[in-house]
Amino acid sequence: MKKILALALVIVMLCVALVSCGGNSAYTLASGGTGGTYYAACVGLAGVYDTETSLKINVDVTGASKANIQLVSKGEADFAIVQNDVMEYAYTGTDLFAADGAITNFRTVAAVYAEVCQIVAATDIATVADLKGKVVSIGAAGSGVEFNAIQILEAYGLTRDDITVVNADFNGSATKFKDGEIDAFFVVAGAPTTAITDLSVNRAFKLLAIDDEHYDILASKYGFYSKYPIVAGTYSNTEDVQTVAVKATFICRDDIPEDVVYEFTKALFEKKDALIVAHNKFENVDLAYAQDDIGSVPFHAGAARYFDEVK
Repeated sequence: MKKILALALVIVMLCVALVSCGGNSAYTLASGGTGGTYYAACVGLAGVYDTETSLKINVDVTGASKANIQLVSKGEADFAIVQNDVMEYAYTGTDLFAADGAITNFRTVAAVYAEVCQIVAATDIATVADLKGKVVSIGAAGSGVEFNAIQILEAYGLTRDDITVVNADFNGSATKFKDGEIDAFFVVAGAPTTAITDLSVNRAFKLLAIDDEHYDILASKYGFYSKYPIVAGTYSNTEDVQTVAVKATFICRDDIPEDVVYEFTKALFEKKDALIVAHNKFENVDLAYAQDDIGSVPFHAGAARYFDEVK
């Protein structure tokens, strides 16, 4: 009996040790739909972390940014990938979260890649200001794209009342544009985006630029935007087109242990080569990009610790 009790005590102590060091702990990462970049990138990351770190990551299929923040807030996910503008809305209880109220029990880990604000327009439209009086799809109703579109129009002195608003998703917008039902549409996604690429063979279009003057107006009010060039040849554009982007960003619950978030953050940079093999979006991982122009959501202590170490 004494030997059995002693063995049981050893097993319990080993289990406690494993949990305390995070060795066997599994963490849930909220991603997006199975057809989207979020899900594919997160699955790739989980595979790398499983083999090259002590972290075990389980990827959940979700409704993406807003849903992910809600899951983290409720304790149903430990980490998530979201747009940094949606993070800002949640943390401040505005726009997408105006009805729900502020959610503040999450923290920033690191921005990973750009989700580009792309404005596709008929070839006779020269600037965003020229959208006045036009029929414009600003994304699905209540989507993050809709808020991005309204904010960009606002920087040019326009409101939704100055255009004829159409609410359609990316593919729906592209179809309507191809059929001549709308004059322009907004897309917020990695570039190139399939809906726009496919359009290239059906109808000529122009990508509208956001110049420095109007970027400064936009950024002075919304700190989560950064400048971004759609490089020549991405679509039919023969020159770079300056626009803005928000950032696909990892977040976590504020009560995740510091050492766990430190390891998660460190692996993003030190296992970059393996992550790129798993998904090409990780080619964009960069220390400065990960930290700049995120918005007002504080970094988790574990992430901050890593960034302080590599300054």
